[in-house]
Amino acid sequence: MNVFCKTLLASAMAASVVSSAYAAEPLKVYGKLNVTAQSNDVSDETETTVQSNASRFGVTGNFELSNSLEAFYTIEYEVDTGDEDKENFLARNQFVGLKGNFGAVSVGRNDTILKVSQGKVDQFNDLSGDVKTLFKGENRMAQTVTYYTPMFGDVQAGVTYVASGDSDQVVGDNTSGEDGVSMAVMYGDAGLKNSSIYAAIAYDSKVKGYDTARATVQGKVAGVVLGGMYQQQEALDSGVSDNGFLLSAAYDINDVTLKAQFADMENKGDSWSVGADYSLGKPTKLFAFYTANSFDSNDQDDNYVGVGIEHKF
Repeated sequence: MNVFCKTLLASAMAASVVSSAYAAEPLKVYGKLNVTAQSNDVSDETETTVQSNASRFGVTGNFELSNSLEAFYTIEYEVDTGDEDKENFLARNQFVGLKGNFGAVSVGRNDTILKVSQGKVDQFNDLSGDVKTLFKGENRMAQTVTYYTPMFGDVQAGVTYVASGDSDQVVGDNTSGEDGVSMAVMYGDAGLKNSSIYAAIAYDSKVKGYDTARATVQGKVAGVVLGGMYQQQEALDSGVSDNGFLLSAAYDINDVTLKAQFADMENKGDSWSVGADYSLGKPTKLFAFYTANSFDSNDQDDNYVGVGIEHKF
């Protein structure tokens, strides 16, 4: 796998030089490295780690087939810098598709629409306080077909079909899976650059063992970015339904962003995090955080303190 990925990266960099004459946008090699030094107190045992947090690299591009049709693709891998195994590549989104006046459709490995619909409400994404610690629905599925409608003003809808042949669709003692569907309607810009508010309503039906309904909203008030999420998730094998919510906030002071977040899920537990990012430039930041996760299944809290650096390329 390492040999394959090195070859892929080298080929992509070489192709980027010659492809610009043919592509709607030149082939792009991209990625990020996010690495933290942490003290993790889990189940009353403390250890220090230098760990990678969803570091990744990939290639993406568009190709103009006609005046009204483009092909597009992404091949992305996660790179775990802290894994003692040198074979440390894991598959992330990998898909190919077509887009035009009809919208965009893609096939392959991809995040579900419900996962995408959260926008940027999770201020501690990929860290110890990530929403996936308590909430179901943060799914990247291997066998998907995804469709996005064109933009209707500030509104866009999407749907992801998950094939029953995906191994993650097998629930309980079943020997085969069921087809799953993830859908969402989204309003505004998730980055809050082109709109003052972002909102989404999403639903998963039979995706990775759960039916999940999610509502997300985020906006800026007096310079403070406030976000909220409400979710109901029901396990297909047991029929148990749980409700949860997340609240987040961020505030910029020059090059520093102060952040806080609290999440709670019924019959699971709660999580709260505080942190700060310091921008060294557009692609690079230093950051620090503290997270406390409390689970209903035990009496101990899990605590994480970390400092790190992230560089995007």
